[in-house]
Amino acid sequence: MKIHVNSNAQSTLCGILIMFYWHSLPTQAACMTVAEFSISELPKTDRRTPFRWIVSHISRHWWIVVLAFIGALGNAVLAAAVPVYTGLAFDAVLADPPDIDWLVTIAWLIAGSQILRGTLQLLRNFGAELVGQRIERDIREELYVSLLGKSMTFHNLQPVGDTMARATNDVREINLMFNPGLNLVLGSANFLIMPLIFAPRYHPALVLVPALYIVAYVLALWQYLHELSPITDSVRRSFGRLNTHLSEAIDGIEVVKGAAQEESEVYRFTQNASEYRDTYVHQGDVEARFLPLLLLGLAEAGAFLHALFLNQQGLIGIGEVVAYVGLIQLFGFPTFASLFAYSQVSLGMAGARRILELLERKTDLDRNPGGHAGEMHGEIEFEAVSFSYPDADLSLEGIDFHVQPGQTVALVGQTGTGKTTLAKLINRIYDVNSGKVLIDGIDVRDWDLDALRRQISIIEQDIFLFSRSLRENIAFGCPDPTDEEIEAAAKAAQAHEFIRSFKDGYDTVVGERGVTLSGGQRQRLALARAFLTDPRILILDDSTSSIDSATEDKIQRAIFRASEGRTTIIITHRLSQIRWADLILVMRGGRIAASGTHEELMETSEAYRRIFTRYEEA
Repeated sequence: MKIHVNSNAQSTLCGILIMFYWHSLPTQAACMTVAEFSISELPKTDRRTPFRWIVSHISRHWWIVVLAFIGALGNAVLAAAVPVYTGLAFDAVLADPPDIDWLVTIAWLIAGSQILRGTLQLLRNFGAELVGQRIERDIREELYVSLLGKSMTFHNLQPVGDTMARATNDVREINLMFNPGLNLVLGSANFLIMPLIFAPRYHPALVLVPALYIVAYVLALWQYLHELSPITDSVRRSFGRLNTHLSEAIDGIEVVKGAAQEESEVYRFTQNASEYRDTYVHQGDVEARFLPLLLLGLAEAGAFLHALFLNQQGLIGIGEVVAYVGLIQLFGFPTFASLFAYSQVSLGMAGARRILELLERKTDLDRNPGGHAGEMHGEIEFEAVSFSYPDADLSLEGIDFHVQPGQTVALVGQTGTGKTTLAKLINRIYDVNSGKVLIDGIDVRDWDLDALRRQISIIEQDIFLFSRSLRENIAFGCPDPTDEEIEAAAKAAQAHEFIRSFKDGYDTVVGERGVTLSGGQRQRLALARAFLTDPRILILDDSTSSIDSATEDKIQRAIFRASEGRTTIIITHRLSQIRWADLILVMRGGRIAASGTHEELMETSEAYRRIFTRYEEA
């Protein structure tokens, strides 16, 4: 929705912002990027430039902007009323005899106008704050949904610390751009035009100094913003690097301490902090050379001399000189406010550019909501599949195999042969570079991604648990399970006994990533999570590697029972799991070196015999 308000103040404000941001920012493609996950109810935003993106967010709250503008305009008009009334008071005092009654009336008019001005100023401040908070909320939601929709390729390459810096501080900078940033810009823009409006009532020539000052102010502000923009970009980038290192150091604190590298990490952090400090100092240096401060002094002196000259010519009186000089003093607010407000706007736009860069970062996977969403039977087929990670050699090449529903497949081979990568192609964590992965005869890219992944469970060696209760962790991925279903899944995964040993049982809250649990306990919880979702395809990526031998037999039986009636892919070096697989694929150098049952491979594959013998010796 467009708002049309006939006001020179709005033209001044929009002109300054549009001149700087609209023409200086690069235009981006006006197309919607695909995403693995999206919420259709979220309002669409214009992402062609940061300026358009911000305006598209503002347009949803146009009525608040109108209220804020009314408050800003009324505040400026009533601020100009004070010097006008003061000039009238001077004339009343200089009258012979002094007009006391008129002086009392003027005093009441000043008091009443300033009470009303305070109310309107409150309306402006409240509107700016409300818009800022709402837009911060909307942008956080838009960014969070976008991050969830990005592919694993994006998340593997994007540093978590930098993402957190953008999602927290950069979003906050956009809020501050509205209040106090644009709040002061809007208010000061209205203050700028008051002398132009009221000065001609005393003498037409008195418009000269205000007009010259406004022209010089706009030109100086143009230069200031152009110089400030790359610096504020550097401020936000350096903060992102600082946060990235901090996140990595804390996430890898065990490695840091184990290698006694605390001192070197402190040095690296100090270097990043110094870079962040230096960019802020550079910004302060530019702000210290803010030219409009000098122009203000020249304008005040020039206006006073001009008014005195007209007074000597008998064209204006003393009261009008006082009123005119008071009107020129109104330039003080926009001049001093712009020193802070426009740097805050520049920081907000720098944050907007960084957030929009994340939002528009290309992802190779899409949700495909109109795709196939039927019940899965579990047939898997790879047809000439090849895959490589970005800027890397082929991880998989020429993969061909076929799995019937309900079969169990074991992937064996040395580390780095592509076993885990192959498994992640099944549920489209990644998409193939060439060839096809078929589920029930349908290319996985033609499936509705939600329907595909709901029917496939992957249990990885590195188990991730949320900082929530054990009950919530088990139920993750299964909507509204009953307590009985959760406990049945835990019992099947041999997790019920150790859960009951905790004081709060299933309501026990685990630490971040489940650090308060042992590796075996985390893996059993992951098994329980998978059992509860009842997937048609179950993928176990070395999921029993941290389980002790006393529990292993129970887990093996649980897995055996869980695999009945569903297709199971096992990546393991456990001989007991390899033996009972219906099909064993021997991976070597990203290819399938051999395939068959255990007995067949022991007879026909030298590579399998070597792997099997090594596992047996281990």
